[in-house]
This record gives sequence, C-alpha cells and structure tokens, in this order.
Amino acid sequence: MLLQMAFSGPSLLHPSSAYRLNPLIFTKCRRSFGLSRFHFRRLQQRQLAVAASANGVFTSPEIAKTFDFASEERIYRWWESQGYFRPHFDQDSVPFVISMPPPNVTGSLHMGHAMFVTLEDIMVRYNRMKGRPTLWLPGTDHAGIATQLVVERMLASEGIKRVELGRDEFTKRVWEWKEKYGGTITNQIKRLGASCDWTKEHFTLDDQLSRAVVEAFVRLHERGLIYQGSYMVNWSPHLQTAVSDLEVEYSEESGTLYHIKYRVAGGSRSDYLTVATTRPETLFGDVAIAVHPQDDRYSKYVGMMAIVPMTYGRHVPIISDKNVDKDFGTGVLKISPGHDHNDYLLARKFGLPILNVMNKDGTLNKVAGLYCGLDRFEARKKLWADLEETGLAVKKEAHTLRVPRSQRGGEIIEPLVSKQWFMTMEPLAEKALRAVEKGDLTIIPERFEKIYNHWLSNIKDWCISRQLWWGHRIPVWYIVGKNPEEDYIVARNADEAHEQAHKKYGKGVEIYQDPDVLDTWFSSALWPFSTLGWPDETAEDFKRFYPTTMLETGHDILFFWVARMVMLGIEFTGTVPFSYIYLHGLIRDSQGRKMSKTLGNVIDPLDTIKEFGTDALRFTLALGTAGQDLNLSTERLTSNKAFTNKLWNAGKFILQNLPTQNDSQSWKSILSYEFEKEDCLLKLPLPECWIVSELHSLIDVVTASYDKFFFGDVGRDIYNFFWGDFADWYIEASKARLYQSGGNSVALAQAVLLYVFENILKLLHPFMPFVTEELWQALPHRKEALIISPWPQILLPRQAGAVKKFENLKLLTKAIRNARAEYSVEPAKRISASIVASEEVNQYISEEKEVLALLTRLDLHNVHFANAPPGNVDQSVHLVAGEGLEAYLPLADMVDISAELQRLSKRLTKMKTEYDGFIARLNSPSFVEKAPEDIVRGVREKADEAKEKIALTEKRLSLLRSTVPVPDC
Repeated sequence: MLLQMAFSGPSLLHPSSAYRLNPLIFTKCRRSFGLSRFHFRRLQQRQLAVAASANGVFTSPEIAKTFDFASEERIYRWWESQGYFRPHFDQDSVPFVISMPPPNVTGSLHMGHAMFVTLEDIMVRYNRMKGRPTLWLPGTDHAGIATQLVVERMLASEGIKRVELGRDEFTKRVWEWKEKYGGTITNQIKRLGASCDWTKEHFTLDDQLSRAVVEAFVRLHERGLIYQGSYMVNWSPHLQTAVSDLEVEYSEESGTLYHIKYRVAGGSRSDYLTVATTRPETLFGDVAIAVHPQDDRYSKYVGMMAIVPMTYGRHVPIISDKNVDKDFGTGVLKISPGHDHNDYLLARKFGLPILNVMNKDGTLNKVAGLYCGLDRFEARKKLWADLEETGLAVKKEAHTLRVPRSQRGGEIIEPLVSKQWFMTMEPLAEKALRAVEKGDLTIIPERFEKIYNHWLSNIKDWCISRQLWWGHRIPVWYIVGKNPEEDYIVARNADEAHEQAHKKYGKGVEIYQDPDVLDTWFSSALWPFSTLGWPDETAEDFKRFYPTTMLETGHDILFFWVARMVMLGIEFTGTVPFSYIYLHGLIRDSQGRKMSKTLGNVIDPLDTIKEFGTDALRFTLALGTAGQDLNLSTERLTSNKAFTNKLWNAGKFILQNLPTQNDSQSWKSILSYEFEKEDCLLKLPLPECWIVSELHSLIDVVTASYDKFFFGDVGRDIYNFFWGDFADWYIEASKARLYQSGGNSVALAQAVLLYVFENILKLLHPFMPFVTEELWQALPHRKEALIISPWPQILLPRQAGAVKKFENLKLLTKAIRNARAEYSVEPAKRISASIVASEEVNQYISEEKEVLALLTRLDLHNVHFANAPPGNVDQSVHLVAGEGLEAYLPLADMVDISAELQRLSKRLTKMKTEYDGFIARLNSPSFVEKAPEDIVRGVREKADEAKEKIALTEKRLSLLRSTVPVPDC
C-alpha cells in the first residue's frame, strides 16, 4: 500500500523528514504482476535496466539517503560495457561527430580539461538521445617538447644525459615512459563521464596518424607550400629548438635600460649617439644605427658612420627610418637583425647584412671577440662593466620589460636566425577566410570571427621544424657530399628516398635523414581527418564521419590549432573539417584570477569530484557563457551539490508514493494517462494541467537552447523549473491528492509525478549523467538506459489558461504564507480565510481548496469563497494577492491579540528610540559637515528605514486595538 503521511507533516524533500522505505519496490516479485498485453510488452523492454540493477550497478533512492559519488565509476563502466558510447546507425540521420582536443600525453587533469569534457559530453549525450549516430573521437597528443622535457628530467635524476644515450635509445625510453604513464590523463577524463568511443582512441604517433603526417608533408612540398630557409625564429637555448610564436608567452618584468655611447667616425669627442637598449650583449651583431628622419637632434649624422663599442673600431652606417620611435629611450635604435624580429625586417628592407653573435645554447660565439663562450646573461654583466671602465657607459635605469618566455620550459626566448623548414600560409589562409565568409563555418561566439579574420589576414609563414628527438621525423633525406640546401629528397619512407636518390645520383650514393622533427601542432592540424583514416579516403570511418560536426576548445588556441585545422582540412579534403567552432573561456578562481600554482588557487577536478560529485562540477562549469571566462567558487559547487541532493530526494518521494508492482490495477490506471495528447491535458485538474503545460513549454525552450549551444540557458531553465515549479509547488500540491483525496486522484498524481520527473531526468542527463541515470534505473517501467533513451517530443500541447490560473493560486498562497510569517503564526496552526474574487476565479480556486489549504495551513472547513468582503474586515488581515483576488484572515485566528499588542508596543518604543538617535545625528552640524559623505548617507538611509518600520508597526497596532472589545460603561 502507499506510504501514508500526516497532513501536517514536514515536506519529504526536507532533510529532517522521516522516511518509510517500501522493501517491495525493488524485489523480484515486483515484476510478477499481471497487466494487459500492451503494458506487459512495455515492461519486457526494460530488461537492460533491470539487469543492471540486479547486478549491483545501481542504487535506489529508497535504499540510499543520498547519491553516492563512489557509484559513478560503476555506472561509467556499465555504460561502456554495454556499447552505448559507440555510434549506432539505427536511424537514417546525419551523424554528430566531434573530435576531442587531444590532451598532452604528459598531462594530468586540470579545470581546462574538465571544461572541455563537460561541454563536449553535453553535446554528445544530447545528440545521442536525439537519435543521431554519435561519435566522440578521443585521443592524446605526443606533445614533443613537453614529453621530451619530462623524460630528460627523469634521466637527469639518474645522472644520464640525452646525448649520451643517442637518439634511438632515447626515443625507446620515451616510448617506455608513455606506455607506463601516458594513460593517466585518459583515465581521469573518463572519471568526468566522457562518453567517448574509446575503441577509436588515437595517439598522434600512431602508425595511421604518422602515415597521414608524412603524406601531408610530401603533398604540401609538391605543391610548393613547404620550403627550407634561414629566417628569424624564436629559439629556446635550453630546449635547443625553435618554438612557435604561439608558444611564446610575454610577461611584464622588472629589468634595466642601458644607455651606451656610439661614437661618430671622424667626429670630435662630443660627436656620439647614445643608444638605449635592454640587451647590450647583442651589440656585437649591430649592422646599423637608425634615427627618425624628423628628429632634429640627430639629422646631421644621417649618412655618416658610427663605431660599435668594444668591437675594435667596427663601423656601421647611421640611417633614418620613420619606424624609429623618437620618444623611446634616446630616440636612437641599434639594428641587430640577427637577434630582434623588428630589426630583422628593417635589415631586409635596407639590404643590410645579418650578424649572429649567439650559439644555439645561449652562449656568445666568436663574433663577440673576447666575450666568446660566455653565457648571454654573464656576457651582459661583463660587457657593462667594461663599458663603464672605457667611459662608453652613460647610465642604466630601471625599466619594465615585456619578456618573451617559453610556454613549456619558462626560459627567456632568444630571437635567432636559424635554418628551418617553413610552410607558406597565405594561400591556405585565404580559403579559411572564405569558409567563414560563405557560412560554411560558424564560430561561436560570433565575436571571435573578427579575431579569426584578423589573424588569418596578417598570417606569417609557419616554422614547422623542431630540433627535438621525440616526434614525427621530417621526411627529408640529404645527399652525402652535396649542398643540403639545394640537394635533398622528400619521400614517404627511407626505401622511397633511396630509390629516388639512386635514380638521380647513381647507385653508390649515400643519404641521411633530416634530424629535426615536425612541430607538434602540424600533426594536430590533421586530427579531424587523420583519425578517420585519411589519406585513405575510402576508409569506412572517413566516408561516414567526415566532415565532422563540431570543434570545441578554449579560445586561447584558436590559432594554435583550430585555424590550422581549418586550413589543412580544406587543403587536403576540399571541405571544412567541421561546421561549428565552439570556444569556451578560461576558468578562474572566485576572485577572477587566473589559476596558478604561484597564487595557490588551483582547484583540482579530482579533489572537487570527491567532495561535490562529478555532476555538481559539470553543472557548475556548464552554466557559463560561450567564450567568457568563468569564476569557479566553492559556493557554486556547494549550491549545485545541493541540487543533486534535491533531485535524489524528489526521486525518493516519488518512489515511496508509487504502488507496489503487484498492484496491477493501480499501475494500469497510472500507465493509462497520455499526457502528450491534448484531450488528456484538457481533462486534468488545475495543478496537474499547470505542471504538465509548464513541462511541455520547458521541453521546447530547452531543446531550442541545446540546438543553439546556449548551455548556460539550458541549465538555468531546468534548475528553475525543477526546484521552483516541480519540487516547491507541484510535489507539495500532489500531497493533497496522495494523502487526502483518494480514488482516481491518487493515480493521477502518481502518473503526473512520474511523467514530469522522467522528462526532467532526460533534459538534465547531458549535464548530470550519473545521478540522472541512477534515478532513471530506480523508476519502474524503464524501457532502456537513460543514456540512449529518446529525447522528449517537442511541440506538445499546453494550456495557457491553466498556467495563468495556477499563477493566481500561487500568488494567493504566497500572500497567505507571508502573512503567517509576518504575524509569527505557528507552522502547525490552522487558520480561517475568506477568499474574495469574481465568480470565475472563485470557481477554479475553490475546486483546489484542498491544495490551497495544504500549502497555506488553512482550516479546510473554514475557507469561504465570496465576491464581496466579509463582515469582520476590521478584525482581519487584508491581503491583495493579485488583480481581483483578495483574502481576509481573521486576526483572532492568527495571534493572541493581547500578547501581540504588548509585544508590538515594546518594539515600537525601541524603534522610536533608534529613530530619534539617527535624527539627532543628522541634526548635528558637526556630524553632517565633518563626517564622510558615505557615512552621512548611510545614517540618512537608516533613519528612512526606521521611519517606515515605525509607520508599519503603528498601523498594525491600530488594527489590533480595533479588534479588542470596548467594555460597557
């Protein structure tokens, strides 16, 4: 039988509630009742869910007080074992495909990973439930620089250097490290609930992807888009490799500006130019001195020669150029094209030579003369000391520098001219720009289109070679004894290279492969199609799933990765690799600061999951807005953990108020309701019609927001509906049916509770997959697992009139509740009420008198409905709930008038004393004139507030006194 509950008892959703569990709900005998053949067929289809429960995967809310986070891993393993993560082509619909941004194989989970996993899993689970064949393709990146650094440090702890091992042995050690530790990030991503197809997991150094990388290089070279040359690059002395512009981070740091004399050749001792530089050690590479053509201080020297200090009298020309900043330093610029990007461009403009003064390890070379072999920073100190000794040092002053540092190692980057492999980007960028312009590619949020267009319109050639051992070896072979810049072979493998070399140079020729590897981002740029089988365009996965649907990632790698994928996708496949780009923001701490170990504000997702659960973390992260940074706080996580508990308690309440499964007649009544049909909706009583109508509206709104990728709106709308409408209002209203009405009203309330709750679970599942699946499995008559259950239908019927009517009932309820609180009426005390409204309003509210009485603790037998005020209005609290809807509550029912008069009189005296104090301060000239303006304003506001409270209290006292009988004389 149904759980019976006292009419005046606490809400079952309240933590202090006492629950009686029904042990029959989840026993085997519960499945052995008789139903019609139609309903019996429906029950047979839920065998997967029943089997899962029987196997101990799931826990019912009737057994557990709260959702146990430890069950999340069990649920995840069950989903994966059932094959739910794989795409299924049951329906003829367009696949939804998303490629996971491959995290570094060296990585460990941080909030950035948690963000992308959450958002991508939301998209995947939603589209899976919509019936689309859904593929979320996972994988990891070999992370050339980062991985090599990790292994080098590990070897260093053993006293071993990379060069001592040799290339083959070192790469063998890296592979061993990868096999041992490389799966850490993958397992952590699974912990977040990522429903990826792990059977298709890839690694950027897999054979298939490596073949794609080589093929891409060969084709690009054949098309004249890859070339070799000596150009200015960002050089990492410690890592001994070039790094991308995008891998250089600039930080504001305290430094020094050095002022140095450059004497004018042939001039007197007073003829010199003072150069201000932050890097004096590069002066050995100076090839000119430049001033602004309109700078009158130096115009007389233009065309003459200057003597570079400490170089034994080396002369360089003094030139003029409008790009020189007259206001920086002294207005004189030393041009060192081998060590500065801007100087490099000026040297090319004027045809100046390029001098390199630095070795690859950051020491000065023989061009620096006596300073050869010194580290760049040691050389700076010694050079300045020598300049001071020779009288060429003018001064040095503190200066804030914009220092370029390696994103990986953190060391200061050295601009250096180096021979590298480059890719011509301009023709590729033009196609990528047109893709957005034509609408083939949509960027979300739209504002990033301008940034995307600006970057592609000003793109530079890409340095794709790296001086590392871990990565994709550049498929170029050189001829022994030949000029490597002129004679080289590009081939797909060593055999093909030998064959080409023999044809061109003869049988006895010897060749050797380029020692460099390709930039990690080169292989990542092929990710959406290399993972699907390209260059084999007949591969089943490539034909089925390319182009993909969505690329989701952080806005900070829009150029690192996303734009490059667009360019190479169009180049190699003729189409954009995805239709949408969704860019999320960074996650910051509660104060809006970037998370860093230095600040000590890093929040570990795994620690967060242990304390708050995966669902609460995901829900919190998903409530942000696309492209905007999100401030993560413990308060938000705590609030959303409470939301998880609220869901759990709602499930508990519903399950406890459903019939046992051997009560076949009750279940027949429950399952007979077809709320998707309008004629059924029209027959429903007001509360049920309202909640079902609101649910149908919610389904439409939420589905539209999912389709527009407005995930923050989705989360907020579901949260507000569940907590505000369903839990706070309908569940409470349903108790009037469940515990008082009897008959068909009980079955109706049960059916509505079940229908609304199961649809809430569906709508919420992409956000909070674990608790929703657990609750779904506990509900009776589930056809299948929630993860693959069909999405709710849209455009279902609703009754706007019922919604408006119930809103009136809510307003009336709130007004009565507020009055009870204002007069401190005991919660259990029943009071009388007279409801005054038009005949139409009174009719539908009176029909729900039991619900109104339950929600407001009215005396059911003393609730009266009329179209005019009662005779005792002078002795009642008058409430205006809405236009044309009023209530009168007899004061005698609500308070002990004599005691309340005494209490309010004391309170009024105290308030007047406080008010007089405020007025006295405001009337004091010394206070008003001398106190800060905000303090005076605060006192004035307190006085106004006190005055208002006094007026309200006097009004209430007057009302109470009017109810006290006047004694006869």
